[in-house]
Amino acid sequence: MDASDALPLDATGRVLLVEDDEGLANLIADYLGRNGLEMHWVRRGDVAIERAQELAPDLLLLDVMLPGQDGFDICRVLRARGSTLPIVFLTARDEDFDRVVGLELGADEFIPKPVQPRVLLAHVRAILRRAGMRPGSPAPSGEIVSFGALEIDVASRAARLGGKPVDLTSSEFDLLWLLARHAGKVLSRNDILNRLRSLDYDGSDRSVDCRIYRLRRKLGDLAGSAERIKTIRNVGYLFSPAHW
Repeated sequence: MDASDALPLDATGRVLLVEDDEGLANLIADYLGRNGLEMHWVRRGDVAIERAQELAPDLLLLDVMLPGQDGFDICRVLRARGSTLPIVFLTARDEDFDRVVGLELGADEFIPKPVQPRVLLAHVRAILRRAGMRPGSPAPSGEIVSFGALEIDVASRAARLGGKPVDLTSSEFDLLWLLARHAGKVLSRNDILNRLRSLDYDGSDRSVDCRIYRLRRKLGDLAGSAERIKTIRNVGYLFSPAHW
């Protein structure tokens, strides 16, 4: 079933849903479709990567437990191929270990089931808005911000370090740009999560730590001696403008 058949022509984002529960998939596709998104659905994990390549979606909604190939493997393969496609895990597995694994693999969000459709819609809209897919949030035209060897190209949502591109996911770029905009200022986990997602901060959510670690690794700022993105103990994180 392809849920895009009855969608409006002015849909503002193409979403690929990989979910083996037909009832849930129909509910999600119908609700998001009625709210302006172009929805496509596949049941099996072993066809998801090929379908994503054919469709070129703006966002991937991905269950973890799937027939053929699980969601973690799909995410791992896509990221290994250099894909920056925003990936949201939508799953009944809500253990902290699974969340950490998903985020370490490069996922943008991890949403436990059951989820209210309007809550899921808020997540999807926030991610697409940050990725520049929705009107009302254009990036400043031609703006490039530099800190020593680091260049952040806001218009193209790209970063370069020493002239070489840094392979960032959409959520990693959002985090880098947020920290850089507040260079020299400490941001708490609460600050970061509230600025980067539309829903209330969950004090038990350690996803910021995982994302900071991934960002440091890609920027050559190893956690043991991090100087570029500093951990301020019991407070938060600080982007140092003088160590690039």
